[in-house]
Formats: sequence, structure tokens, C-alpha cells
Amino acid sequence: MAQFYPELNDSLREFIAEQKIYFTATAPQDGRINLSPKGMDTFRCLDSKTVAYLDLTGSGNETAAHLTENGRMTMMFCSFSQKAMILRLYGRGRVIHRHDEEWAKLYPLFEPLPGVRQIMVLEIDSVQTSCGFAVPIYEFKEERNTLCRWTEQLGDKIIEEYQRKNNRVSIDGLPTGLFPEE
Repeated sequence: MAQFYPELNDSLREFIAEQKIYFTATAPQDGRINLSPKGMDTFRCLDSKTVAYLDLTGSGNETAAHLTENGRMTMMFCSFSQKAMILRLYGRGRVIHRHDEEWAKLYPLFEPLPGVRQIMVLEIDSVQTSCGFAVPIYEFKEERNTLCRWTEQLGDKIIEEYQRKNNRVSIDGLPTGLFPEE
């Protein structure tokens, strides 16, 4: 049975820390819904009502475009271990770019990773847990480091060119704000 909370408590933060994968969901007013899996050591609980994740270069930049347009965001953590549980964070998200003042405060909270693009912050409106009884049990094998190897191999200059070509607007044509001069 689902339970709602106004904020994260210590038990829920511990659950988040144990998960190796999480999901983000956003949607524009009109257009495609985006649901993205995230991994690696990219997630941080900033306080009981605020979380953030380090966003790495990808094929698109839908989350940034959607958050810039309307701020709606849901994040989900799902246990794949013996203890079944699903945790959803509902709230208003925003994008922190390298050129934003808040970058200097938030970026040091994360381990440096190649291909960093921006930081996504979620101000939590509500938290929901549910059973997850139908979710299969999986064993974590290892982190996938393909993205890190790819970005390191290309180098900063080519990654920036890639981001300019592929990450400036969403697939629905919404701006992402990745580059301040645009």
C-alpha cells in the first residue's frame, strides 16, 4: 500500500543510498514524455526536501528542456534486492549550468566525472513509497563505464561540439539553456 511523506526521512535516504539505478521523468506541456535511467555515483540528497544529480552528456537533453519549460519532475528509485520497495520523489526541478552561480556550490558535492553537462535539482513536494512486490530481484554486477571512456576518448573540445549539435534543444525543439550565448 502506498504511503506519502512530506519529505525524506533518514530511512528513505538510506534506501536511496543503497540503489545503483534511479529514473527521472519529465514532460513538456506538449510533446514527448521523457523517462531516463541514471546510474554511477551521480545522486545526492542535499536535505530532506532537496535532491540533485550530476547530469552527464547524452544523446539528448530532454530533462533540461522540460524543466526549463515547466519544472515538473518525478524521480523513482526501485529496489531490485530482497527488500521490495519503490520510492518516488515528486516536485519542481531546475537546471544548474556551469555558467550559473549555484554551480560553484553544488558541483564540489560530486565526484568529478568526464562528460559532465549540468546539475539537476529537485525541490520535493511529496514523497511516495509503494510495495514493489512485482519487481524482479536482480544482482548488481558492476558499473558500466562506457560513457566515461567515450567522453575521455573524445576530449573536452569534441564533447562541447557534440553538446552544441545534440543537446541545445530537445527532440520537440525546446531550448535547454546549455549554452548561455544562445
